Amino acid sequence: MNLKSSNIFPPSLNIPLPIILFSKTLQNFSTHLTAKFAAKLFTTPVSFPIPKREKVMLESAQKKTINVPSINKDIQMLSYGYSTKKVLFVHGWAGRSTQLYMIADKLLEKGYMVISFDGPSHGNSTGKTTEMPEFLEAISEINKQFGPFDAAIGHSFGAMCLFNAISEGFSINKFVSVGSADKISDVILNFTKNLKVKPIIAKKMKRLFDKKWQRDIDIHSSSNVAKKITIPTLVVHDTTDGDVSVSCAIKIRQNLQNGKLLITEGLGHTKILRNSKVASRIVDFITQQS
Repeated sequence: MNLKSSNIFPPSLNIPLPIILFSKTLQNFSTHLTAKFAAKLFTTPVSFPIPKREKVMLESAQKKTINVPSINKDIQMLSYGYSTKKVLFVHGWAGRSTQLYMIADKLLEKGYMVISFDGPSHGNSTGKTTEMPEFLEAISEINKQFGPFDAAIGHSFGAMCLFNAISEGFSINKFVSVGSADKISDVILNFTKNLKVKPIIAKKMKRLFDKKWQRDIDIHSSSNVAKKITIPTLVVHDTTDGDVSVSCAIKIRQNLQNGKLLITEGLGHTKILRNSKVASRIVDFITQQS
């Protein structure tokens, strides 16, 4: 399939013009303050209303709130269906627990149970800001309380988190990554481009996160941690994704020991989650015997 497309979708998250103008003005006075302001923006997810198409899953699922003691945040859980065969969903940045409803419905038909959640500081979970380490703590606590899981599916930032969780010992049999980014510093650089500020802001933001996490954040890049993953992994990405380049999927796949690549065209970053053919391919991958 052609990997180059001129019809790239626009980014799924738009930064409001007043914030762009404020950031561009602020950088003329202090790039350090601009980096701190941008880092706060970068770690504050935007909340979106739940579309009608996702409400059946929301209304049918059992809801439970759990506390993740290590980050002191409450997480809203959804349990959809009932089975000993469980699949964990991890949504992307500014996403929600019901976003993968179409895949969930197809898994239920195959006799699987789906566990999903609103990530820290997302949806009905508590908090204002969050970062990858908090998502990893949440996944660990959910695994203790709801696991073990047969498989996991992550979208975008959620996929990045799962790459890290699996490389650090989260035990599953199959993994599906949809629209995952790769290098964290590239994600930050892309964010600063959308914010229309100087490239130095991205470098200073990375330094702030390196200091906070007490390590080089790029060690958590998906293609880097993928080297440690041995389970069958399906990497799904669209050529017209305007948030994350398809080149990320190719690089991640190259570093997986047991990976498959599914490249689509014309679905972008989020529409790919509600494409029936893609959903069927994902479910077939999870349910087929190795």
